[in-house]
Amino acid sequence: MEHTQVIISPVVSEKSYVLAAAGKYTFRIHPDAHKTHVRQAVEALFDVHVADVRTITVRPKPKRRGLSRGHTRAWRKAIVQVGPGESIPIYAGLGGGTQ
Repeated sequence: MEHTQVIISPVVSEKSYVLAAAGKYTFRIHPDAHKTHVRQAVEALFDVHVADVRTITVRPKPKRRGLSRGHTRAWRKAIVQVGPGESIPIYAGLGGGTQ
């Protein structure tokens, strides 16, 4: 599996910004990727040393529109902790617009 196929996109949420301040970055990952794939992909794409990888399967949520019922699709995310003093540049410009 290619490194660009393992990491789909960064997760943008309030919780991910709080974790980014602590050196932990959240990514949406391929459903078949495991921790070793994620570690190798992050180290190759962002040139950082990965200290820890945690993977989570986000369960689907029930949704309803009128009488028809359904649910969102399940997806996987990974929380990657980088080494001390390192950062991933994707989150550098997303610090917020207030000054």
